[in-house]
Amino acid sequence: MDINTIKQVEAESDCLSDSKQLNDALDRVAENISVDFAEKNPVVLCVMTGGVVPTGHLVTRLSFPLQLDYIHATRYRGETSGGELHWIQEPSVSLKDRNVLIIDDIFDEGITLLEIVKYCEANGATTVKSMVMVNKLHDRKADYQPDYVGMDIEDRYLFGFGMDYKNYLRNVNAIHAVKGM
Repeated sequence: MDINTIKQVEAESDCLSDSKQLNDALDRVAENISVDFAEKNPVVLCVMTGGVVPTGHLVTRLSFPLQLDYIHATRYRGETSGGELHWIQEPSVSLKDRNVLIIDDIFDEGITLLEIVKYCEANGATTVKSMVMVNKLHDRKADYQPDYVGMDIEDRYLFGFGMDYKNYLRNVNAIHAVKGM
């Protein structure tokens, strides 16, 4: 993809949540997670690739022992709409008899997150909870709701804070919507 096109998409986008709003949401979610997980020796699973940014910011706010690992399943593969679920990497830590917290960037339709929850349960997790930075507001959801949500945002094509536009702009320290999408 042409770098000038990416720069233009970012320049013309609408900022829906700035870094202060993101930090406030992370602080709130971290407090709730700390109440629920402080004594549970959890495995925290980062959903790659989008979950890497919110996971990095969130785990530094958690002051209890945890194991950190990742899982990689995707429906997007660099595209702007999802397709069939593609498994890339399973966790290296055993989930048997463990409390699991899954962290992802966005809850859009919820298909990927629901499948990851089912995977954790099928692999013997005692409890499985999930956190998403963004819950996209629309009615096309799978039959599942995340346990912790950073913020609700309108139904537009989003990027930043882990979410991408054609595999770019994940590193933007805000949440933006692509103009016209």
